Amino acid sequence: MTNKHPDILDASGACLIVVDIQECFQNAIPGFEALVANASRLVNTFQALSLPILVTEQYPKGLGPTVSAIREAIGEGEAYEKTCFSSCGSDDVSARLVELSARRALLCGIESHVCVSQTAHDLLQRGVTVHVAVDAVDSRRALDRDTALARMERAGVILTTAEAAAFELLGDARHPKFKDVQALFK
Repeated sequence: MTNKHPDILDASGACLIVVDIQECFQNAIPGFEALVANASRLVNTFQALSLPILVTEQYPKGLGPTVSAIREAIGEGEAYEKTCFSSCGSDDVSARLVELSARRALLCGIESHVCVSQTAHDLLQRGVTVHVAVDAVDSRRALDRDTALARMERAGVILTTAEAAAFELLGDARHPKFKDVQALFK
């Protein structure tokens, strides 16, 4: 199909940004296990489709590394360490986005109202179409999460779910990786 709606996540120029899903949040985020499961599905989807994945860690010396489920899913991929809240504030992340000519970004991660929101807004400022998987982002408090999602949507972010994003990237049940990706969501 050549006339996709612009809000549909297309694989062309797309990347996944996994924002700060770190060990220290395990006991602080109420829906942490579900968030990690959905983020892992997204990582596996992007890997199956050979699409780029960027993983960030907010001050890992103090907050710990990316959770093992995500580390295992990304394999050899390295996480970008940062102290700025927006992933775009990292020179390495910014350089990688330019190198990729990223036109679309799917975000998942922690915390919705801080690092995810600031990353989303900065990507929009750069002309990147931003999608946020609402079932793969969270905050310690529901009010912060809900306010962040509403604010991001008002700014132009496209809210989606992990499964919806995966099937939008596939586009067709005849895609050679359809069964692999479909299996992630069963």
